[in-house]
Amino acid sequence: MQHRTLGSQGLEVSAIGYGAMGLTMAYGSADEGTGIAALRRAYELGVTFFDTAEMYGLGTGSNEALVGRAVKGFRDDVVLATKFGVDVSVPAERIGKALDSRPDSIRRAADTSLRHLGVDHVDILYQHRVDPEVPVEEVAGTVKGLIEAGKVKYFGLSEAGPETIRRAHAVQPVSVLQTEYSLFERDVEQVLPVLDELCIGFVAYSPLGRGFITGTAEPAGRYGAADVRNTDPRWQPGNFERNAEAVGRLAELAAAKGATVAQLALAWLLARSGHIVPIPGSRNPQRVEENVGSADLALTGADLEVIDEILPRGGFGARYTEGHVPTWI
Repeated sequence: MQHRTLGSQGLEVSAIGYGAMGLTMAYGSADEGTGIAALRRAYELGVTFFDTAEMYGLGTGSNEALVGRAVKGFRDDVVLATKFGVDVSVPAERIGKALDSRPDSIRRAADTSLRHLGVDHVDILYQHRVDPEVPVEEVAGTVKGLIEAGKVKYFGLSEAGPETIRRAHAVQPVSVLQTEYSLFERDVEQVLPVLDELCIGFVAYSPLGRGFITGTAEPAGRYGAADVRNTDPRWQPGNFERNAEAVGRLAELAAAKGATVAQLALAWLLARSGHIVPIPGSRNPQRVEENVGSADLALTGADLEVIDEILPRGGFGARYTEGHVPTWI
């Protein structure tokens, strides 16, 4: 497995990481044993970067606890990332809509995450969403205190814009920004030059378009009641057909290279910059193996031109429903 450096503070991770959100939310019910098997298979294949969040347990801590149990035998060999900033005390249906990055709340969330994960420190602590009610300088200063206390190693932001990144970075160096980025979602490219300027790494979540770019997508309505794909704009009539057609064309290119369309999509992200790391997630150990294989897929300039011809500006349909797309400042 290749490794990549994120930021200028010494953070090094595998070129392909693992995003754990889908183990406990957003994609219907899941078997805990299968999730642990997928996490451990990722490690066996060289993945050293595991991403979770307080919110992913819908206030229960279940996601962090699952990740903690899965990596217990090799915790010192991996980078654990978690996130604060979403008020998990509200009813489950409102989690993700209520923000709270007050300093006391950050410290409480950090201690809670350490307990759920069963560790004495986390490697990366992200602000999950920018809280407009709390100056980001206070947020950065609070995380700086946690770093000085030995509870955190590196500071990250998620879904933040250039001004916010600069202000935070002036107080405590930001090692990494995490935001959605894939062949379907390219808006963040406007922020990447700021990261290059400040030597900040980038982590791409939902690098497979929430699973659409695996070639297995079904139209909205064919998933379980708790599955976010039923309401995702990219799965809605009109958008679905156009996205499916694009994925079909990408799959033809991938097949010509002896790869899957998911591997092509992940290799495209890796080719964008040496400081980008995608974090696909899967409950299926075989899918994990497929994702990891993308690190060995080399794309030529001609390949990249074909991909840009198929999806020059991303996919069809917004990445969140109306009113839920993060605002970058």
